[in-house]
Amino acid sequence: MPNGEYLRYVALGDSQTEGLGDGDDTVGLRGFADRFAAHLAAANPGLQYANLAVRGRLAGQVRAEQLGPALDLRPDLATVVAGVNDILRPKFDAAEVAAHLEEMFAVLTAAGAHVATVTFPDLSVLVPLARPVAPRIADLNDRIRAAAARHGVTVADTARPAAVRDPRMWTTDRLHASPVGHARIAAALAHAVGLPGSDDTWTHPLPPRPPAAGGSTVAAELRWAAAFLGPWLGRRLRGRSSGDGRTAKRPHLSPPGAVSGKGPGAV
Repeated sequence: MPNGEYLRYVALGDSQTEGLGDGDDTVGLRGFADRFAAHLAAANPGLQYANLAVRGRLAGQVRAEQLGPALDLRPDLATVVAGVNDILRPKFDAAEVAAHLEEMFAVLTAAGAHVATVTFPDLSVLVPLARPVAPRIADLNDRIRAAAARHGVTVADTARPAAVRDPRMWTTDRLHASPVGHARIAAALAHAVGLPGSDDTWTHPLPPRPPAAGGSTVAAELRWAAAFLGPWLGRRLRGRSSGDGRTAKRPHLSPPGAVSGKGPGAV
């Protein structure tokens, strides 16, 4: 796997890269990109890190809004993770989404950055209502792998290990990684780019847990739909996004330990 000295890491993406599910807007978000930056800094003292991700962004919006600022920061390493918000839209075009991702891969690598990305797990086992989108996820993953191969982009294939479908890897909304999940994604990226001390333990199952208490699966799905699906659909019908009024939490390069912004419009 590629291995090198990295001094400027820039993360592009949506809510997963911003860090939703790992902290909150009160105490601040961490997320896999922050955690990956910590891995990088351990191997590369002096690393500077920026995170341009904004929740709710589609792949095309990430390309339009974040690619230019990322290039201005002259990264030698960049992560590009986007597409899940597109998958959830009624009108999903895998080829179009992959084209946005590939353009970012091409432009960043041409500028001298080593680019890394991930694939997306099929979480229909955790979200039965999401089973109709499983083929979309598989299609996009195949396109991501192919585009990455064309541009020398490193892929952390987080779609494959069974461990990623453990409920403990995800928050109660079942869409965003939990702190454990974000830590695993960061470890997967560290392993993929060949950082010293990284290995494949991120693929290993979590420790066994006590059997879950009995309950109605239907009732659980209805509670989930009321708590998360309903509000999401409401925003879509109103033409709103969870990222409205928000900007990147770390738009400028700084040491990974520096305090990042909090809340709407953080800069």
